[in-house]
Amino acid sequence: MDDDLQTGRIGAAIPAYQAAASVGAVVAGVLRLLPEVLVVDDGSTDGTAAAARQAGARVVSLPANQGKGAALATAFRDLFGRGFAAVVTLDADGQHLPEEIPKLLAAAPGADLVLGVRDHLFTEMSGLRRASNRLSSAAISLLAGQRLCDIQTGFRLYSRRLVGAVGFPESRFEAESAVVVRAARGGFRVVTVPVRLGFADGRTTSHYRPLVDSVRIARAVIQARFQARSWRRSS
Repeated sequence: MDDDLQTGRIGAAIPAYQAAASVGAVVAGVLRLLPEVLVVDDGSTDGTAAAARQAGARVVSLPANQGKGAALATAFRDLFGRGFAAVVTLDADGQHLPEEIPKLLAAAPGADLVLGVRDHLFTEMSGLRRASNRLSSAAISLLAGQRLCDIQTGFRLYSRRLVGAVGFPESRFEAESAVVVRAARGGFRVVTVPVRLGFADGRTTSHYRPLVDSVRIARAVIQARFQARSWRRSS
């Protein structure tokens, strides 16, 4: 992927749901660093799509809310299908700072998945959220076979090779956890880099449902673990 990085074939994908108040600033910040921003409006009813377009993003609008995984899969089909070698993903609520993108790019050569991790900021989160992040990352690390400190982060860089090989089939929050297990077990290189955040505890802007989505994640990562032989990285 090194040559592709040098030629600038990197796009950004922002899954967005009810984010009209914040998505424009995120788009504008990303466009200062990357030439292409695709916002996938996941069935919003608050003007998210219009705000993203006004800020300069290309927008794909889904007719109804399908979940973060489905929105990201839509973005990957679009951007990788148009020849991009890598895609940076970040949330629409302003938690992920566009000015931190260069840290992901610096870690990308030789990597298939770069995670912008927040474990150094866990003390700024509520006790419940901090414990949840640490426990889930530890459990999923065991299934992945690689110790990773913050698997729930959505601030990432994906290579086309990775997504093309392992897919992105899950529709909701579980997709981001399952792809880490597929990547690590499939022999792809997963790396982490610490990043700053606009705000550490995202409970007020998150659409995560603790019980339902935690069950979805547990089921998806276990399934991903036992499917590992289906997609080994070819050298």
